[in-house]
Amino acid sequence: MQGLEPGWVTATPGLGRPAQLTALGNGVVPQQAARAMQLLAPLFPRCPRCTTA
Repeated sequence: MQGLEPGWVTATPGLGRPAQLTALGNGVVPQQAARAMQLLAPLFPRCPRCTTA
């Protein structure tokens, strides 16, 4: 689910459904940001913050 291993969030003891959904929603942000940088960085070649090593 969300690019994570099965049970990463859903098999966590004591974590209710609302907390699971919150964790999953927050967890996808870094993945989306990384992909956005991959797609957008080439459009701004002179931006020192946009280059990836």
